[in-house]
Amino acid sequence: MASIKEFSGRAQTGVWGLDNILSGGLSRGHVFLVEGAPGTGKTTVALQFLREGTKAGERCLYITLSETERELREGAASHGWTLDEGITVFELLPPESLLDSEQQQSLLYSSDLELGETTKQIFEAVDRIKPHRVVLDSLSEIRLLAQSSLRYRRQILAIKHFFSRFNTTVMLLDDLTADVADKTVHSVAHAVLRLEELAPDYGAERRRVRVIKYRGTKFRGGYHDATITTGGLNVFPRLVASEHRADLRRTTFSSGIAGFDQLLGGGVETGSSTLVLGPSGTGKSLIAIVFAVAAVARGEKAALFVFDEELGLLFSRMKGMGIDLDALRRTGSIAIEQVDAAELSPGEFAHMVRKRVDEEGIKAVVIDSLNGYQAAMPEENSLILHMHELLQYLNRCGAATFMTVAQHGLVGDMRAPVDVTYLADTVILLRYFEALGSVRRAISVIKKRMGQHESTIREFRIGGRGLAIGEPLEEFQGVLRGVPVYMGDPRPLLQEPGA
Repeated sequence: MASIKEFSGRAQTGVWGLDNILSGGLSRGHVFLVEGAPGTGKTTVALQFLREGTKAGERCLYITLSETERELREGAASHGWTLDEGITVFELLPPESLLDSEQQQSLLYSSDLELGETTKQIFEAVDRIKPHRVVLDSLSEIRLLAQSSLRYRRQILAIKHFFSRFNTTVMLLDDLTADVADKTVHSVAHAVLRLEELAPDYGAERRRVRVIKYRGTKFRGGYHDATITTGGLNVFPRLVASEHRADLRRTTFSSGIAGFDQLLGGGVETGSSTLVLGPSGTGKSLIAIVFAVAAVARGEKAALFVFDEELGLLFSRMKGMGIDLDALRRTGSIAIEQVDAAELSPGEFAHMVRKRVDEEGIKAVVIDSLNGYQAAMPEENSLILHMHELLQYLNRCGAATFMTVAQHGLVGDMRAPVDVTYLADTVILLRYFEALGSVRRAISVIKKRMGQHESTIREFRIGGRGLAIGEPLEEFQGVLRGVPVYMGDPRPLLQEPGA
């Protein structure tokens, strides 16, 4: 038996993000199991695995027992791939003798003949081609031929030991059409990778990947969001903020509005998170964008991720307040992304943010709003965990993060759909209140972890010149409840522009 050329290092899978989860790829010379229900992307992963092998000059073999070679090539073509160079497709068909009705009556069960013939053809193909990488698709056919768990296990062990003689890296595919409680291959395989597809009540399907076991290797556990696009499967590794540490010098920067800076005790710190909380229409988005524009004025770059508002409307609204977001985007000073919560998974969103921060050196990140982000992840506990890791990561990158949350109601007692106030370093509270026959807006800072801040409540106004902050409302009581009691002389609280 001729030996196979040795390749050093791990076998890269060719799947974006998957090698990160697997600590570099697949250990060479072992058998790996990729399992998942039909339609989860097993064949796509297998083709990416073999195509990556051909890039490294390896011989690759795809043994198909369930799909025809034509179907396999058509599936590859849908991703823009061809399987002509370096990949041999071996379509394993039933032997002609087993298709002859006159020969099917025998003292031997036909399954015994089929299983033996199938294994023989697999071994002959491998011995002839001597591949470095092999995909066997799928185990459900072998399981059906084996008929019993004992024979099935023996057959898998025989296949494993045969491939070990060639030092071949093998990927076995299983569509889980049999009893999911059968862990026969789990105990034999060197590693087990599971692909899953979830169908939410509304929106596109959600895909995720999980490494169940990997002998002798520390892998990134848990579920990782994934997508299938033209070009293959993409995996977004779960963000672990503790893996990203950097020594940063924190500085305080101004909002560009004197009254606002006084309220904040000088401004906000780099590497911190700020939550702007209030009912709809109070100006949460404007306040967050004010800080992004202030970052641009300092010569830094900012990123704005918009969940709720259509960008054209946002640009028009901000331009009426003296902020030309479209012009800032065209110059590259602010990166603006419209996020569709129904189509984007939380893991993909975290990757989108990370990519902007890492590649473009973003120092101010605006997420508007967490209500839209929650729509992408209905489970509140998971949302909080996702936000914790994302905020910690951004803080350690030295980026200032600004988030908005819309509370239910307009005045009186109000509640947010999710409480993330304990995650933020600074919390800015906005309120409507009634005074002197008109509805006004109030702003206060109720929390700031780093440094001092005013404990006062100030009125603010939104107009053609943007945001204007007034003096502290010292003669009012009950402003935050929405219906205050005025204790002073009747006079305008905040002078009109030009007065």
